[in-house]
Amino acid sequence: MNDWERLRAALAQAAVCLVEVVGTRGSAPRGVGAWMAVQADGSLIGTIGGGHLEWEAMRLACEWLQQGPQPQACTHRLALGPSLGQCCGGVVDIRLGLLTADNADTVQQRLQPPCTPVALFGAGHVGHALVRVLQPLPFAVQWVDSREDMFPAAALPQVQYEHSDPVHDAVRDLLPQSLVLVMSFSHAEDLDIVCACLRRQREQGDLPFVGLIGSATKWAVFQKRLTERGFAPEEIAHITCPIGISGVPGKEPEVIAIAVAAQLLQERARQLSSV
Repeated sequence: MNDWERLRAALAQAAVCLVEVVGTRGSAPRGVGAWMAVQADGSLIGTIGGGHLEWEAMRLACEWLQQGPQPQACTHRLALGPSLGQCCGGVVDIRLGLLTADNADTVQQRLQPPCTPVALFGAGHVGHALVRVLQPLPFAVQWVDSREDMFPAAALPQVQYEHSDPVHDAVRDLLPQSLVLVMSFSHAEDLDIVCACLRRQREQGDLPFVGLIGSATKWAVFQKRLTERGFAPEEIAHITCPIGISGVPGKEPEVIAIAVAAQLLQERARQLSSV
């Protein structure tokens, strides 16, 4: 379960104290909007940065809960200096408030960062590993494969399974601004998906990132075939191949998944900074 699912389960039993970072100055472990929920027994869901800062916030939250339900939130200013055993040198303002099952929806809408759409073509080993890595991150995944029996039996948070045959037909229905990853079981399918993405990019210009798994040799072959299918060099240059941030050695599915997830986070930050 992700933090919000764990929080929902906890709220079914009792209210909790929601600790939010509402202001920072100087160096701080987390920014405004970071949160954690403190249960009456001191159990934590989420994090505002760990260390003595989090320990002090937990102590204050437990004291607050012991006073009984408080209708009004309260704030505290915590300096990240010797008194907290930290040397960040910054200041963090936190707010303590009551979180119940009744107001959880409103709070989640306010605190949960907007999810960036990711279109993942391929439910092989790397695809499964990547979905696991993306689970706690701010992405909504549209997971597509031409083989219907390749998806997990259970539904996953923020993941939509889609069986599409032919698989490239799903490209036309992708959400605008989707980050696309192509890693099907077949190079022929990969080529069809990439071509569909380039055609959509040519017509709509709304797929800011299209990544293709593969070696330098595979990419050389694909560039030749894409040229034969009528795509110009500047269109082909829109494809990122191989995928994943550089400098991460290893070809294990989990290693590739981490490198690709880091690249998606970079792309997401680039998108948000351009808004």
